[in-house]
Amino acid sequence: MLSMMVRGLPRSMTQPSLEQLFAVHGRVFDLQMSRDLFSGECKGFAQLKMEGHHARAAIAALNGSEQQGAFIRVGLLDESKKRRPHR
Repeated sequence: MLSMMVRGLPRSMTQPSLEQLFAVHGRVFDLQMSRDLFSGECKGFAQLKMEGHHARAAIAALNGSEQQGAFIRVGLLDESKKRRPHR
């Protein structure tokens, strides 16, 4: 299972439409899209998980593609750089 980060999403992107976009390449196991607290609009980024070969296929197909007028960036999420809580 690989974690991916999607950046540059348009504010009009919905979670179901983003899931459909990636589901063409394989099963999406987890999808978390950041939304504005008040408007509910997409903040421009999301994280998702897919099986390794499906994740790589999605990255190859979607990185740099235009979606709803915005060029998105898709890449693997480096688990070692995840924020850790302060002690």
